Amino acid sequence: MDVNLPRFPLAVLPTPLVRGRHWPVWFKRDDLAGFAAAGHKARQLEFLVGDALAQGCDVVVTGGGPGSNFVPAAAVAAAVAGLDCEVLIYGPARRHPNVDAAVAAGAHVQFTGDPDRTRHDDAIADFSAKLAAGGRHPYAIPRGGATPVGAAGMAVAAAELGDIEPGTIVVATGSGGACAGLAAGAPPGWRVLGASVSRPVDEAAAQVNRLAAECATLLALPAPPAVELVDVRGPGFGLPSEEGEEAARIALQTEGLRLDPVYTAKAFALLLHLVDEGTPEPIVFWHTYGGRP
Repeated sequence: MDVNLPRFPLAVLPTPLVRGRHWPVWFKRDDLAGFAAAGHKARQLEFLVGDALAQGCDVVVTGGGPGSNFVPAAAVAAAVAGLDCEVLIYGPARRHPNVDAAVAAGAHVQFTGDPDRTRHDDAIADFSAKLAAGGRHPYAIPRGGATPVGAAGMAVAAAELGDIEPGTIVVATGSGGACAGLAAGAPPGWRVLGASVSRPVDEAAAQVNRLAAECATLLALPAPPAVELVDVRGPGFGLPSEEGEEAARIALQTEGLRLDPVYTAKAFALLLHLVDEGTPEPIVFWHTYGGRP
């Protein structure tokens, strides 16, 4: 796919697309994207950082929860590109390996004290405005890089499906950017099925479909069909589920896949349901992130 957007190369692409050993499934190995354990977030950050540089920005402002995978990925990407990085973490201050990773990459991290993550994107925007008022040139990125520009990274990724006959793509869906980008860029006939790990299905669907439509417009692509989402949150966002833990065990023992408990394990549990129900092939599991070593 030819995309006329600024891009700052980060990931090692294309990532492998491999046939399962024990399951009638293809695995898109974005966990092997090769940039700072960022998984598929490296794809989104290529376009976000590229956009920031094209606009003459000097500091990336982003944030999320203490366990956000996007935050350390963004911090490393900003550092590699020569940009400063300001990170806002919602809730009270506490240690987490992902926060430590962002600090190690050179980011300045602040905790907001407000545990309500629904207000966090506004906090990022407000902090960016303060920096701009002080003479800086910030580039604000909401949680998870969920913007049309960020989604473009996954729209481009959809072309890596190659010549596989259209079927179903299963992908973990949190902030919505990955799922939206795949929906915008998927070749005709593909069904994108989001495993919603963070939000109620209605809320997640609204976010994903809005981003998909905006991403398609940005890339001059046809309007994508509506994305279907399935609620796999279990006990809640950030908390392991019994189904997810069992799915992670199965994935490790049958395919050698390392899944993280928050996103990909719950999405793989959905995949196993599809296989059990006899969903027609091909099915592609978009392995976005394998967790930190």
